[in-house]
Amino acid sequence: KRSGRDSSGGEARLHCRGMADCGRAPVARALLQQCLHAKLQVKPPESGSEAEWVEIQRGLIIYVCFFKGANEEIVPKMVNTFLNVKLSETEDGKYVSIVDLPGSILIIPQATLGGKLKGRHMQYHSNIEKEIGMELYSQLVTLCEKELAADARCAEAGVVLRHGTYGNRQVLNVDTNGPFTHMIEF
Repeated sequence: KRSGRDSSGGEARLHCRGMADCGRAPVARALLQQCLHAKLQVKPPESGSEAEWVEIQRGLIIYVCFFKGANEEIVPKMVNTFLNVKLSETEDGKYVSIVDLPGSILIIPQATLGGKLKGRHMQYHSNIEKEIGMELYSQLVTLCEKELAADARCAEAGVVLRHGTYGNRQVLNVDTNGPFTHMIEF
């Protein structure tokens, strides 16, 4: 929240949406989607070898894009949000965190979340440089894995974290119980 005076001299309140602070551009955007099953191709087939896939059962798909200005300070905030936001629906219709469900996670780098429409074309000028984005993505995946491994409920339930490869085109197959999708900016 931020306070100020309105034109009549009264107190005005501005409410900020999402995780991004008032008055500053977001440094990351994520799209969270419930799924019953998801399968992501992380390596296409080549002569003599088949395609490589990662998959999860019931859980959460997290699409992530970093913008210019992002640094390693944002990663713990993102992980905390991803693991604790109550977006996962239980069998009885109650919403809980992915850790409380417990459910698996598939993290997918998604540069197109940073696109802005200009005329009839999309532009991606706000996206972070590839090398920095790759490092932040790696830190995000590593911290998520560490936090999930430290949670006894997730370990008992056989929760897994899978992830895509940064900077590559990937094929995704999803069975969803929705669509139930939320965008969060940091």
